[in-house]
Parts: sequence; C-alpha cells; structure tokens
Amino acid sequence: MIRLDGLKLPIDRSESELPALIAARIGCDRGEIVAWRILRKSLDARKKNDLHYVYTVEVDAGEKGKDCFPDLPRRAERMSDLDLPQKKGRVAVVGAGPAGLFAALTLLAAGVTPVILERGSDVDRRICIVEKMRLSGVLDPSCNVQFGEGGAGTFSDGKLNTGISNPLISVVLGELVAHGAPPEILYAAKPHVGTDHLRKVVKQIRNDLLARGAEIYFDTCVTGLKVQNGKLAGLSACGKTDGIDCLHAIFAVGHSARDTFEMLSASGVAMQPKPFAVGVRVEHPQAWLNRAQYGKNGTGLPPADYKLAAHTDSRSVYTFCMCPGGEVVAAASEEGGVVTNGMSYYARDGINANSALLVNVTPADYPAGVLGGVEFQRNLERKAFLSGGGGYCAPACRMGDFLRGKGTATFGSVKPSYRPGVTGADLREVLPDTITCALQEGIRLFDRKLRGFLCDDAVLTAVESRSSSPVRILRDERRMSVLEGLYPCGEGAGYAGGITSAAVDGIRTALAVLDQL
Repeated sequence: MIRLDGLKLPIDRSESELPALIAARIGCDRGEIVAWRILRKSLDARKKNDLHYVYTVEVDAGEKGKDCFPDLPRRAERMSDLDLPQKKGRVAVVGAGPAGLFAALTLLAAGVTPVILERGSDVDRRICIVEKMRLSGVLDPSCNVQFGEGGAGTFSDGKLNTGISNPLISVVLGELVAHGAPPEILYAAKPHVGTDHLRKVVKQIRNDLLARGAEIYFDTCVTGLKVQNGKLAGLSACGKTDGIDCLHAIFAVGHSARDTFEMLSASGVAMQPKPFAVGVRVEHPQAWLNRAQYGKNGTGLPPADYKLAAHTDSRSVYTFCMCPGGEVVAAASEEGGVVTNGMSYYARDGINANSALLVNVTPADYPAGVLGGVEFQRNLERKAFLSGGGGYCAPACRMGDFLRGKGTATFGSVKPSYRPGVTGADLREVLPDTITCALQEGIRLFDRKLRGFLCDDAVLTAVESRSSSPVRILRDERRMSVLEGLYPCGEGAGYAGGITSAAVDGIRTALAVLDQL
C-alpha cells in the first residue's frame, strides 16, 4: 500500500472520481489500481469561490505503485492489532467514561478481568434521568450529564478530533467503528459521532465487555481506599457491603468527581491545583455561520463550525467544544448549582450553533489549597443558580446587552435552547469582573476574525465551569500515584481533554498496569 496526499475534489464532484485522480497522480491506468481507501478527508473553505475537499488516500497500485512510492507502514486499527502481554488477574477500573472503558478493553485483550465501578447508571436509565432534568428541572446528583455510563462526553457533540499525536488514536477510532460509530470517523479531519450515535456505541462496548467476562457495577460510587503496608488493598463503595478487593485500581473518575477528589486528598494521595477555564455558552444562528464560513456556494456542505482564540490585556479567551446545529444542556451535578454544556446530534441539524466561550483561570485566581479550584467553580455555579431563579433555570443575556454592561429582559431573534429554561439576567451577577471584561474584549476581537460573531441577539448562557479538571492527581513514570497500586487516569486526573485523548490515556494506563502484574 502507498500513500498519496493532497488530492483535491470540488464540492460538487463525486468521490467516485477519486480513482481517476489517483491514477493520474501515479501515472498508471485506472484499471491497474487494485484497491484504495480514504485515510483523511478535510474541507478547504479558505476561498469562498473555490470550495473543495482535500483527500489523503491509501492505494494498492500493484508493481506500478511500488516503483514510484515507498510502502506505507501498517498501523494498528483494533485492540487485537496491539502486541499485548498475556496476564491473569483482576483490576478495578473506577469510572466508565472513555478512559475507563478503553482501559477495560485493553485489560480484557491481555487476559485480565476488569471490574468496573461506575457511580452513575447505565446509559438507558441515564437518558431518562437526564431528560427528566431537562423537562422538569429535577436533578439526580448521582446520575446526570456528568456521571454515568460513557462519561460526560455521552451528552456532547461526540467530537473525536484531538490535539495529541499518538498511534493509539487509530485504535480508539477503530474500536468505536467496530462498536457502531459511523465509518467516516476513521478519515474525517474533524470526526464526530453525535450524542445519538455515542449512546449506542457506549452500550455496545458494555455488552462486549460483559460477554468477554468483565464485571460492571453501576450506581456504585467508590467512597474510600483500603490500604495495607502502604499499598492499595481494596476499595470501599456504596452498594458493595464488602467493597472490592484489589491490588491495582485505575481511577478514571472524570473532571466533576469532586467528592472523590476530596476522598483521595484526605487519604494522602498527592494532587495539585491546575489551570482551567470558565465562561459561558454562546449561541448564534447556524444559518449565519454557514454563510460566514462558506459564502453563497455552500449548499449541501456539513454545518459549519469555528475555533477562535484571542489574547486580551490580561487573559486568554477562546472557544471550546463548538457544537454546530446543537443545543445548550443542563450539566449540573450538585444541588443548588447551574452548569452549562453543549450537545449535538450526529446530523447537527438544529437551528442554533453553540460553543463554550472561555477565559483562562490559574491557581492565583482562586482560594489556596488543592481543592481551591473546585470551590471557585462551585461559587460560580451557585451564583448562576440564584441568578436563574431556581429550578436549575440558567441566567442568560443577549450579547449586545452583555457588551453594554446591562441585563436582559427579553430575547431577540436567537432563542435560547437551554432547558429547563433561562431567565434574562445581568451576567455580572455571576461572573467575576476579570472574566466579564475578558469576555467582552474577546467577543470584539473574535468579530474581527469571523465577521458577525458580534451579534446583538446572540445569547450568552451561564455558567460554563466544567471544561476541564481543576486538579491533577500526580503520577510517576509508572503512571502510579504515591499510593502503590492506584493509577490516576484520564480527564479527571488532569491528563486528557476530550473523548479521544481520554481513551488513549486509558489504554496507556492499562498497559502500565499490565507491566506491574
């Protein structure tokens, strides 16, 4: 197989024309191409009058191809392609988000039985609980958008693009496709599965794990550590009278497991505060964004997105987890606090586009102590709850009012999508002055990069406070904490950001555990 980069195809042309482009590049007849497949597909929309897709392909062109191009190294595309040592034993995995699930898949592939403990419910029950919150404002602190099978990403856009570079990414994508994700995530430049597909994929992974011998306990929150001679000996957990006996435990708890952070800190597990970001969710009309990014020639193209960043006088401001054609969702996990997040279905066919609009926060901004960042987040969330008027309604403001330093009474052409509902508010009641000023300046700077971003009727909904973990649970070169046998992992531990990087960290942490068995 050989690899060809930079094949261009106008947006109104069919992918069935790619073999002809491949043959022309290689200098062979089309009939000499034995097989081909797409490795990467991206949309180039830099020039509105020249919209085209750019492809990287893998080709078997027989002897002709070998004469012109070097062979393409084979990459691992499934867990079974990894050269794993075969071991025996049982390993606890705390958390059933992407890090925990992929750690469990890795352990099983090596012959080790994973025992998964998840504080939330299975995805089917979880969907009902989240929908109840959305419709009636009834929060279940143990099962919600943050907690439950699949982790926080289950109720998101299902983005799979990542800033890391690691060969295990292909394994993550391959396993997702094998469990029901759309095949195009294997080559799309900005792959996503949408919350609808992701829910099905998570369930398929669970069924696969159970069929191969894994143990999974839902509605089971780890509440303590059993330690003997300075080493992990087991876990205490609600709903498990005798707890779980284990010498090795992967803690993939997610960025909102605040009580777990407190328990680990009180148990002497070393951690430190880390920078994160807070802000709001911003909503614009998706139709405006499509025109802004594609011009008048974008009919039939995927819903447009954006990624923006700017440096103000004192802070970095950036967009995060942008959801084309999506909605803003209630993502609280504690009583008396309002948290927002973004979600899209695979089709991304909603009226509004939304994105987190965030400002960086450092340990110097919040109370001293390992969990000072948690208290900073919690304070904002409680202010948002009060400003929203209770019932987990969120405070929201028109962008024009926000820039003029005033509250909002009624909304304009952009209707807020957050449920159970929004209350027109002055976001200065929720956000610190430093964050407010940075957001105001950032919005004006973004409008220079994406004309129309500054829109009077765009909606800002508060508060977006869970973009990443406020702590890092320290680990050594063995990926082990100061407590022998405990392995911090994934986004909650401060070592990942997003579904794919968390899954990769889960695989790598499981490999580290295998080295110790």
